[in-house]
Amino acid sequence: MSDSAPPRQSLTTTAGVGRSPNRAMLRAVGFQDDDFERPIVGVASLHSDITPCNAHLDRLARKGIEGVRAAGGVPQIFGAPTVSDGISMGHLGMRYSLVSREVIADSIETVCGAMNHDGVLTFGGCDKNMPGCIMAMARLNIPSVFVYGGSILPGLGPDGEPLDIVSAFEAVGQFQAGKIDEKKLHKVECETCPGHGACGGMYTANTMSTAIEAMGLSLPGDASYPAVSAAKEREAYLAGKALMHCIAHNIRPRDLITRKSLENAFTLVLALGGSTNAVLHLMAIAREAGVDWTLADFDRLGEKVPHLADLRPSGKYVMYDVYRVGGTPAVLRALLDGGFLHGDCPTVTGRTLAENLADVKSVYAKPQDVVMPLDKPKYPKGHIVILKGNLAPDGAVAKLSGLKVRTITGPAKVFDGEEACFQAIQAQKIKPGDVVVIRGEGPVGGPGMREMLSITGALMGQGLGDKVGLITDGRFSGGTHGMVVGHVAPEAYTGGPIGLIHDGDSITIDGEKKLLQLNETDAELAKRKAAWTAPKLKAERGVLAKYAKLARSASEGATTG
Repeated sequence: MSDSAPPRQSLTTTAGVGRSPNRAMLRAVGFQDDDFERPIVGVASLHSDITPCNAHLDRLARKGIEGVRAAGGVPQIFGAPTVSDGISMGHLGMRYSLVSREVIADSIETVCGAMNHDGVLTFGGCDKNMPGCIMAMARLNIPSVFVYGGSILPGLGPDGEPLDIVSAFEAVGQFQAGKIDEKKLHKVECETCPGHGACGGMYTANTMSTAIEAMGLSLPGDASYPAVSAAKEREAYLAGKALMHCIAHNIRPRDLITRKSLENAFTLVLALGGSTNAVLHLMAIAREAGVDWTLADFDRLGEKVPHLADLRPSGKYVMYDVYRVGGTPAVLRALLDGGFLHGDCPTVTGRTLAENLADVKSVYAKPQDVVMPLDKPKYPKGHIVILKGNLAPDGAVAKLSGLKVRTITGPAKVFDGEEACFQAIQAQKIKPGDVVVIRGEGPVGGPGMREMLSITGALMGQGLGDKVGLITDGRFSGGTHGMVVGHVAPEAYTGGPIGLIHDGDSITIDGEKKLLQLNETDAELAKRKAAWTAPKLKAERGVLAKYAKLARSASEGATTG
């Protein structure tokens, strides 16, 4: 980072007599003579009507374009794909979810790299949009600003209760258990998503948007402005202007993504009770930025950062309520005052995190019950823990928020794939005390490391959420809660111990001791390992096959780079 801008790399595309054909094509899309003298920036909009998370992004991107033009830049808008986790949940479509993170990063890198853009403004709304955008920004390392599409407003249930997307997943389990009828299930379905915006609880979209804001890669308040608010449109405009400031002062992503800013990001995730997917995505971002970051760093922070916010899925509030009590800046100010953040980290505003928060009132400035006091937290330590043991030599990730009992030892119910497990839950074959094992869902074996919200939602709906354990080499949605352990590494496909479990084996999950253990002798496990053979890849061609051949372990972020 320096106070003077480097030579504009867009001139590689547009300057000189030899680039006359290049300029000719740009004139056809609206360039004027003086545009070639100004910074040219990409505006990556992940707009689509596939999901409510992204349906409004085009409107926000157009506001960002206005800001870029007002500050002297020439914007070029382009698209990138998106996958809706909520819609692809519970079937084979979910295999494409994590893969889409890599495709998004590749797409943005490809366009900006080919055009030699001087900067990039990215707009994302759904779970994998955000890490995908940030990974591309880190790869390109050109001045960049991210804008989150914002969170959805809560729905209104048939009995006046607030709803979000997890309400619908859990209603399925309630219906299967005979607790509600089909008419009430239909009402929940119709009212769960009242408009545009990402899923309302502290699920993966809100988790990653808050982490990105804490890292200084978006404007203050970005993570908590509701999707449908005028505040979000104003922010999009200002983000365009902020990008031009970054270009003028050569503020680039790798200046901002550091060990200290990653600590800020995960600190906010822990304080708000965020998704386990933050572990995968922050590792992926760190890798793209060239920052040394491991599972041990997550565990180190989890030992000292309290869980403060009473947010769904384990609490009662949603992101709109955080906005109502001051938004993410107010929470960051409270954490800064408490000594939990590095205030000297630079941000896309050109100021440090502490300078951005200088005039912000702490969330504790007024009475509220959304964010608990630092001295009376929901939990004194972080809710995300890294487990190890003979079932996860390279680590696994558990989410302990909302759990009264954090330890279980029980017989294994083993399923090769999500579908077989869901059928067993539908038939009510899972009993209290069981430890459910879903394997073959890792980055390679899936391929794509599917999330298991349909499984956990059905278990919660049947009243089994705190009565059974669940382990998988796949992932869990940010909407998941219960005694669940994901990201088990090594995965079954690559010969990990999870692939050696037999029905009825005793398994221990101990969140306090951070232990994941198969209670069999080393000799028995060695015998099973000797008899094990690698299965055939489930995808032989296309993007899934490419991902399976390139994907790293979940313990390394499941990236392809």
